[in-house]
Amino acid sequence: MNKTYFFMFLLLLSFGAVFSTALAQSEPVLYFCEKYDSEDGEVGVSDRFTTGYLTVMVKCDYALKLDEVSIQFDKYNELNGKFEYYKKFDYTVEPDMKYIFFAKNDDSDLEFEETGFYRVFLLDDRDKTVASALIEIIR
Repeated sequence: MNKTYFFMFLLLLSFGAVFSTALAQSEPVLYFCEKYDSEDGEVGVSDRFTTGYLTVMVKCDYALKLDEVSIQFDKYNELNGKFEYYKKFDYTVEPDMKYIFFAKNDDSDLEFEETGFYRVFLLDDRDKTVASALIEIIR
């Protein structure tokens, strides 16, 4: 009888793992690349880069239903062990977009000038987090 309960527990646990994985894949994902090219797509995808300009990518299985958004950088302060606001850039997107790249433009440089760890957010028009990721900038 104990073997039956143990087997049922393992079966339930595996169903839970599969179900949670499926949900996680449908959420917006934020990640980084060196640049986005219309012919080659994402060039140099990573979460570790040297200082300079980067492109922030957001991908989702469904339309994000956003129009006015921001990309915000928070930099990790080693002295107090907390992330602190670093800078923020505003963008306009289309509500039906599922795949968006945010790159340097006239109003937004998306430059990481200093080494360190950054938390990067895609925020909606009410400054609510849509997606986020961590990035390390090295020399």
